[in-house]
Amino acid sequence: MPHRTAPQVDQARLASLHALTKVREDDAYANLVLPTLLDEARLERRDAGFATALTYGTLRLQGRYDAIIECCIDRPLEDIDAVVLDVLRLGAHQLLGMRVATHAAVSTTVDLAAYSAGRGASGFVNAVMRRIADHDVETWLGRLEADAPDALTALSRTQSHPLWVVKALRQALKVNERPEDELKALLEADNTDPQVTLCARPGLISVDELAEQVYAATGEDPRPGRLSPQALILGGGDPGRIEAVRDSRAGVEDEASQLVALMLAQAPLEGRDERWLDLCAGPGGKAALLGALAAQRGATLLANEVAPHRARLVEGAVRALPDGVVTVRSGDGRGVGESEPGGYDRILVDAPCSGLGSLRRRPEARWRRTPQDVAALAELQRELLASAAAAVRPGGVVAYVTCTPHVLETSLVVRDVTRQVARTGITLEPLHAGQIAQQLAPHPPAATDRQLLQTWPHLDDCDAMFCALLRRAA
Repeated sequence: MPHRTAPQVDQARLASLHALTKVREDDAYANLVLPTLLDEARLERRDAGFATALTYGTLRLQGRYDAIIECCIDRPLEDIDAVVLDVLRLGAHQLLGMRVATHAAVSTTVDLAAYSAGRGASGFVNAVMRRIADHDVETWLGRLEADAPDALTALSRTQSHPLWVVKALRQALKVNERPEDELKALLEADNTDPQVTLCARPGLISVDELAEQVYAATGEDPRPGRLSPQALILGGGDPGRIEAVRDSRAGVEDEASQLVALMLAQAPLEGRDERWLDLCAGPGGKAALLGALAAQRGATLLANEVAPHRARLVEGAVRALPDGVVTVRSGDGRGVGESEPGGYDRILVDAPCSGLGSLRRRPEARWRRTPQDVAALAELQRELLASAAAAVRPGGVVAYVTCTPHVLETSLVVRDVTRQVARTGITLEPLHAGQIAQQLAPHPPAATDRQLLQTWPHLDDCDAMFCALLRRAA
């Protein structure tokens, strides 16, 4: 609760602090809680934009700012009250990551500390903010790098990723035959604002029609996508103002996410092509795209989602499609192979994962995930892919997809399940995912020479999405 005699504070900065508090205390996602907080604060558009940039920038660069704050205090970081530390992080981002004048950044941060933690905290915050303001960001980065015991720790601190994530991304680059010197560029890409990307769902709205709606709503001419022929790139603004997004004829969806769904639909298939399955369909972007494609081909899609609340999101995403094309079901995908063996022609396994490929969009995930989470998720991923291997018919195709480049969640899952199901008499034959991506993408991603596709934010300006296409031998 605010201090009784605390001063009035800037409402945009207060909304950002409330968002950080919810992320920290409730394991909330900023993209879900911040819009509500901005509405409640009744901010003007400019102030809402400032609060959004402040919140996301602080979350992305939290590790960097914590390392800088540690240089400015005489106590362990963990001894600082959590609210005060969040206030300092917000202040550090204004000083070092935004075009906010020093006096304004310091004074508003001190006021925010007094309001949220009491006047006793404001003197401490004032002293720390003035020490941070003594140096520009380049000087601070140089100091952090010089003080680090090794190169990876330096990257962890300066580029604001946990050390285990830095190591995992370095390994992912190596396994995908990318130069290790791309690691810094990859980490830097994770710290940039992602573009707003729309997907025009085939048969519901064309790309040209969607572009006209974007212009009518925003006055902006969107750019065509690079990876997906259904994509349009916005410069900014609220996509909810666009009619086709509101009625689900289009959706907000990263280009790599669009591409992998298109790849499953494009994969060569002999014989029947009538029953499609999205095994882990929530929140519904890929299901809506697959459903639109299925409708054009006379096929149907079962969108399965284990969490009922996410199944409801899928229902909203597919509501513009003709009746009967998509059926939404809530159930555990791990049981589908046993209950419906050989029942489907095409299956998407968009498995739950660490989300290390979408850190631009979910910046808090880097601080929330642990190596133990990855191990548990990899076991779930193997179970889901094995279920899909049993549920696809002989000659049918499975797309295994994760929004992470982590080796334990990508190529090793495919290798393990391929060997595992072989003992049950099922043979999974890899298709060349890179070649199919090359056929589809207006400007193909960097690694289309590889059988297993991995996109990268620093090379392809999209999420780091993995896709393996597997055909069950007849």
